[in-house]
Amino acid sequence: MKPSTQHKPAAKKPGAAPARAARAAAGEVRIIGGQWKRSKLPVADKPGLRPTPDRVRETLFNWLGQDLTGWRCVDAFAGTGALGFEAASRGALQVQLVEQDAALIAQLKRIKEQLKAETVHVQRGDGIATLKQLPPASADLIFLDPPFDAELFDAALQAAARAVAPGGYIYLEAPIAWSEEQLTPLGLTLYRHLKAGAVHAHLLQHS
Repeated sequence: MKPSTQHKPAAKKPGAAPARAARAAAGEVRIIGGQWKRSKLPVADKPGLRPTPDRVRETLFNWLGQDLTGWRCVDAFAGTGALGFEAASRGALQVQLVEQDAALIAQLKRIKEQLKAETVHVQRGDGIATLKQLPPASADLIFLDPPFDAELFDAALQAAARAVAPGGYIYLEAPIAWSEEQLTPLGLTLYRHLKAGAVHAHLLQHS
């Protein structure tokens, strides 16, 4: 089932206790909707690991229409798996989680087993290389959330634009806003955009 194009869219106090609370909050995120709603996902203490904030994910899946039944999804820089597991929770037919870090791969596999997420496939590898190997127009939704300090955005977008189906979506999380002038040559249009702190969240559509 292809995606429809009809969706509309305090000062910190010193002390040990607040510090512990801050670390605990930073150590997990939650699945927001679907069959695994409120399930906790651990966040490893690794440089550059920056899970998509709950509020941004909630907005993203509001844009997508909540129900992803039948969709084929790829999370090319999976990290915590928050985006991919959220998609699976909402009915995606298949979700491919791609990650290079061995410890994160082990964690993703543990979460998959705990949730009994049979539609999720965890793969160790390079996200851009994996996108390039996908058959053209084979994905309905691709998540791109690479490390902000890595110069991967252009290559990732080019590979994703080839792999996504007509009418399908690419979610791009980046430290800067992408313009229509940058997207049009790739056959992409800016469907939705928001800025949350230092994060620019884009939902792009293959035209």
